[in-house]
Amino acid sequence: MRILVTGGAGFIGSHLVDRLMTAGHEVICVDNFYTGRKQNVLKWLHHPDFELIRHDITEPIRLEVDQIYHLACPASPVHYQYNPVKTIKTNVLGTLNMLGLAKRVKARFLLASTSEVYGDPQVHPQSEDYWGNVNTIGIRSCYDEGKRVAETLAFDYHRQNNVDIRVARIFNTYGPRMLENDGRVVSNFVVQSLQGIPLTIYGDGSQTRSFCYVSDLVEGLIRLMNGDYIGPVNLGNPDEYTILQLAQTVQTMVNPGVDLIYKPLPQDDPQRRKPDITRAKTFLQWSPTIPLQEGLALTIDDFRQRLEPTSQKQSPEALVERATPSRS
Repeated sequence: MRILVTGGAGFIGSHLVDRLMTAGHEVICVDNFYTGRKQNVLKWLHHPDFELIRHDITEPIRLEVDQIYHLACPASPVHYQYNPVKTIKTNVLGTLNMLGLAKRVKARFLLASTSEVYGDPQVHPQSEDYWGNVNTIGIRSCYDEGKRVAETLAFDYHRQNNVDIRVARIFNTYGPRMLENDGRVVSNFVVQSLQGIPLTIYGDGSQTRSFCYVSDLVEGLIRLMNGDYIGPVNLGNPDEYTILQLAQTVQTMVNPGVDLIYKPLPQDDPQRRKPDITRAKTFLQWSPTIPLQEGLALTIDDFRQRLEPTSQKQSPEALVERATPSRS
């Protein structure tokens, strides 16, 4: 098939591109390189079945495709809060443009939504029939509410225009190619421990998250796209860890001598996050297979290869500053 992946040079998108290319599809990767990196898809650049287009999806684009994986949007708080108006425009206008494209060419459309639609949940674990607890005017709402509107648009296009949609709600995902400066807890702890600086825990570390390795997530996305179930469906690992447990695990694996420091919890940071994946098991026959220790080992190796050549020359602060995108 001819498959479009928006955000295809990003962390999750590039792993998805790898899987689709390996399966013999023709893949068009669209990315504006705000958080995506050309290095992530470098091995495919001269492949006859791969096309890379630098494009911002808030502007329309005309292509002929069979499937659309719509992943384009900064997904970490550091990046989506940097330019919140741009973030919500990406979620709303970008999704409108991609749904319009799907309608015109009769392509199947998969929306990469997020567990953030549940906000700071009052139901635990979170199942897809929970409507969420989101602060509509908070600093995270550009992303949370943006994805909620994107889901609304997808289902309205489905009901009104018969667009063939799939909706995935993605929980915390980690693995190789995460950005060093994305502010997510796994990358924060790994980078800090490799650089020998204290691991920063926000709050008392009792808040929980569930961590899904990227290859497991990509498998879930592909099964959802090619199955009959529309969704929404949670894709995540139901194994729940406190942030303190994660910090201690990374500390043990990388640098047992590094300290832990505590800072105030950011506004609207969810206290508990764990997916109910009953729908994924039932309709997709999907569940995660990579345990946290195994996935962390692969992630740490990737960060070590990227960071160690410069670690003698630059401070961690300099690395973060260098990787931070400029405002435009």
